Amino acid sequence: MTRGMKVFIDDAGDAGFKFDHGSSSHFVIACVVFDDNLIAEEVALEMKKFRRKQGWRDDHEFKFNKLKKDITEEILRLVAPFDYRVRAVRVDKSLIRSGELRQNRQTFYNFMVAQTLDRVPGLEDADIRLDGTASREYKQSTKAYFRKQLNTATKKIGDFRFVDSKTNNLIQLADLCAGSILRASSEKTDADVYVEILKERIEEIWDFR
Repeated sequence: MTRGMKVFIDDAGDAGFKFDHGSSSHFVIACVVFDDNLIAEEVALEMKKFRRKQGWRDDHEFKFNKLKKDITEEILRLVAPFDYRVRAVRVDKSLIRSGELRQNRQTFYNFMVAQTLDRVPGLEDADIRLDGTASREYKQSTKAYFRKQLNTATKKIGDFRFVDSKTNNLIQLADLCAGSILRASSEKTDADVYVEILKERIEEIWDFR
């Protein structure tokens, strides 16, 4: 079967609160949502073909903070016609008052991912892919946290896995979307360039309060 929701998650900015030591002012979690697995496969293939067209190795990772502006724009335009949705939470970290969230980066990160997923309409029996390589104990505790937070009235999470972004084009797409949304919060000259390309795909950017 090709039907079935797939959600790919990545972030931009950082989860720290040491603003005087380089922590970002904002933090973004972006979910790239596919309602049809076949479309997800087609997008991943288009990204792979684009990489080979550039003469890059298959493990050359598309990361917003490392790509040239024109390459980022070209990739986003390449996949923009496909039927996927982008939902994101954007956090002005100066507004966070919770001591627990400010003191524990992982608690803050997990909380924001759960908040973002909770706002995805129709999230039921969805396969979740989250960027990250970590210890087995961390992965198990994190999975348990998300299942507890999200599997309430209906079963919202099906298969939940951590994946290495270097081997997953759709996690890399989530990175590009997260980076684009974070850039829109800046005063840089290209602040709105990428979200303009993504506007037909962006379903929600939620400014967390």
